[in-house]
Amino acid sequence: MKKVGFISLGCPKNLVDSEVMMGRLKQAGYELTTDESQADTLVVNTCGFIDAAKKESIDAILEAARMKSDGKCKRLVVAGCLVERYRDELRESIPEVDAFIGTSQIDDITAAADARVNTRSLPVVTLGNQSATYLYDESTPRVLATPSHTAYVKIAEGCDRPCAFCFIPQMRGHFRSRRFGSVIAEARSLIGQGVKELVLVAQDSSRYGEDLGLKDGLADLLRELARLDGVEWVRVMYAYPTHVSDRFLDVMASEPKACKYLDMPLQHASQKVLKLMRRGGNRDSLERLIARVRERVPGVTVRTTFIAGFPGETEEDFQELMTFVRNVEFDRVGVFTYSDEEGTPAHDLADKVDPKVAARRRAALMREQKKISRRRNRARVGQTVRVLFEGASSETDLLWQGRAEGQAPDIDGCVLINDAPEGVTPQPGDFVNVRVTGAHEYDLVGEII
Repeated sequence: MKKVGFISLGCPKNLVDSEVMMGRLKQAGYELTTDESQADTLVVNTCGFIDAAKKESIDAILEAARMKSDGKCKRLVVAGCLVERYRDELRESIPEVDAFIGTSQIDDITAAADARVNTRSLPVVTLGNQSATYLYDESTPRVLATPSHTAYVKIAEGCDRPCAFCFIPQMRGHFRSRRFGSVIAEARSLIGQGVKELVLVAQDSSRYGEDLGLKDGLADLLRELARLDGVEWVRVMYAYPTHVSDRFLDVMASEPKACKYLDMPLQHASQKVLKLMRRGGNRDSLERLIARVRERVPGVTVRTTFIAGFPGETEEDFQELMTFVRNVEFDRVGVFTYSDEEGTPAHDLADKVDPKVAARRRAALMREQKKISRRRNRARVGQTVRVLFEGASSETDLLWQGRAEGQAPDIDGCVLINDAPEGVTPQPGDFVNVRVTGAHEYDLVGEII
């Protein structure tokens, strides 16, 4: 029995691909190991979204190649978005790699890992013609890499949005939804394995079902999933602002197990910059959108992301973004500096912003958001919140930690637990009531009651 180790980089959508590949290999008789030094085969599932992610992926491939030359590893497979984007260059420059498989070749992992197969010449399916059709379904084996109480469910693949800064359509293909029944069946299976929190992911979750002829498919899906026996939370990630319907918000507000949490990347607030980004809208329309969300879903947590230093962004544009953030007071904000990606429309735009200026703007926006986040967190002191218990804190063994409904795994803060009644020893996956006694910029502090 050959041992296979995985290095999975990038977003949760990529992690689902890794889990499916692990499921395929386990089904084929391979043994999975978390100790990379003991692996006969190493699989690096790469991200190719922005420069920092590409560098991380290349570094991981080179480190795996070093392990192959120095250690037990005899086979190296590289998969994912970076392969779709730079397959020819990778083949030429890293001869230690035995096989490259693209994002629509997940099922080829068993051939890629088989030492009897000459996989150096395994063809990589190009997505340049938008011909990708791959979608996993409820019958596809998966090995969860998340804690046993949380699982990501990919409800669609690919993207048709024309965003000027993004290369994802070329790496993932056209938008395509999974069948409604397939998602429900997988959810039931995951709940049967002990999963309490389902996190729905896609490149564009809010368009779910459009290509299947469903009207407001995401609203129907969220309602159906939130009513399944055994599930406690259903969370939606990656909604697009123009497709957040009142019906979807009403389901979020009315279904107790639907997380009152909206992750909606807005990218900017200046009308000029949004037009350059090929997204549309302006500060007024976005402020009305957030007001509508908060009106229809009382207590909702709103998370967004912005890009600082997009080509053509002036200081006036950036100050408009700062004003927008101050006015709206988001609960969670992530900020990226613009990454100039070849093959995207933005790469050809004039008026590039100096990287140092972009970094300064990002830092200023994050400082502003820290103030907002700290203020909003402090307002929760004295409240009691329902928390999904996760175990020992990642920062210190002296504390426990968990997440409240408004905290998504890995990207948001957590609830640090410093006290509990005598004899109370919750297990990961349990839900506990926590009285908030303190607040940091991103984390809450409290005691189990």
